[in-house]
Amino acid sequence: MTRLLPLMMVGMAFTGLAMMAQAEAINVPAPDFTLESRSGENLRLEDHRGEVVMLNFWASWCGPCRQEMPLMDDIYSQYKDLGFTILAVNVDENRDEALRFLDAVPVDYPILYDPESRVSELYEVQAMPTTVMIDRNGNARYVHYGYQPGYEDDYEQQIRELVRE
Repeated sequence: MTRLLPLMMVGMAFTGLAMMAQAEAINVPAPDFTLESRSGENLRLEDHRGEVVMLNFWASWCGPCRQEMPLMDDIYSQYKDLGFTILAVNVDENRDEALRFLDAVPVDYPILYDPESRVSELYEVQAMPTTVMIDRNGNARYVHYGYQPGYEDDYEQQIRELVRE
């Protein structure tokens, strides 16, 4: 499988912003995976080919995730009818912790569970949250590490760009 981290590091070197950077130089196939969703069905990334996918890795203990997820829900509502979706991958070992988090921070987009961190390892996730923007052809195009207020503006700009392609 294609590994993303070496290319992400190249992208970060261009921006000079280390772990707070978006890696705009990324344009590699996003590794496929299948995970169980909150609804109980298995969702596969490949099944979303033709859509722009915001792949977001999060955890219940992550303060920035608590800030970011409601903003992502607004983005999802705004762009879902344009061929856009969010796949939010929870990495908690105990699903009950994720469910308690979601009771406090409800969202409408799909939640997937990765309790053994297989998919987060496949994507070499180093920070919570980590967000990968995937284009309609299945290529990882942008990567964001962590969350700070204002990142949602970058997300929307990238989504608009990728939806238009």
